[in-house]
Amino acid sequence: MAYLLVFIGGGLGSLARFALSKLNGMYLVPLPVGTLIANVLASLVLGLVVYFTWHGGNVQHQQLRWLMATGFCGGFSTFSTFSYETFLFIDQGLWMWAALNVIISMLLCLLAVFVARLLIMP
Repeated sequence: MAYLLVFIGGGLGSLARFALSKLNGMYLVPLPVGTLIANVLASLVLGLVVYFTWHGGNVQHQQLRWLMATGFCGGFSTFSTFSYETFLFIDQGLWMWAALNVIISMLLCLLAVFVARLLIMP
């Protein structure tokens, strides 16, 4: 059952990520907005699932973790794309944009997990 839930969640997350990738390059700033949104939302969803199921050792909580945390968030978030896009900035000599991409991404993803914690465990 775990493999099926991870498979389904991963497929849904990958489809959502693909849809968001269409946002990259559509803005005035060169930051990869689609990747940023995907990673921030995945951090929020992961935080919500983890904190929601924190004290639950029951089967439904474990299945929710497999489906959403491992599957959906694994397929939706994209550290490899974030790394590649940051490297492209560096490779083009755009150090400021590379630094902004790293700083903004890290801060917003950490903030998303913090917000999830506040929502579930006030």
